[in-house]
Amino acid sequence: MIAIGCDHGGYELKLEVIRHLEEKGVQFIDCGCNGEAVDYPDIAAATCEKVLSGECEKAILICGTGIGISMAANKIKGIRAALCGDWYSAKFTRLHNDANALCMGGRVIGAGLACEIVDIFLDTEFEGGRHARRVEKVMKLEEN
Repeated sequence: MIAIGCDHGGYELKLEVIRHLEEKGVQFIDCGCNGEAVDYPDIAAATCEKVLSGECEKAILICGTGIGISMAANKIKGIRAALCGDWYSAKFTRLHNDANALCMGGRVIGAGLACEIVDIFLDTEFEGGRHARRVEKVMKLEEN
């Protein structure tokens, strides 16, 4: 199960990603918005809560640039959000960083690329090994 949320700047791209998830048979929970003006920190919190509670495995977050919503998500303890605008970043943030939230900019990338990024993010497993030690160190930074 995937949680997906956006602010008004990411609404159109969210609709495209949802269509793509439906075509692939990926189950998801839509955490808003529905096109109305909202604040991205609120959407980040509501969407990431689905991951933290265990209801969802990963989150997809979209705002106008992807920057604001990724900054907000990374303030939430337990979330490792990655802003991705290319397939390489999406692949390696899963392989090496075990990111559990994908962030994208609805005004920055098109639907075709976004759906490719989503597929790679969802299909790539964490490598573990030496990367697990580094992820643990990142997570310990939350304690300070």
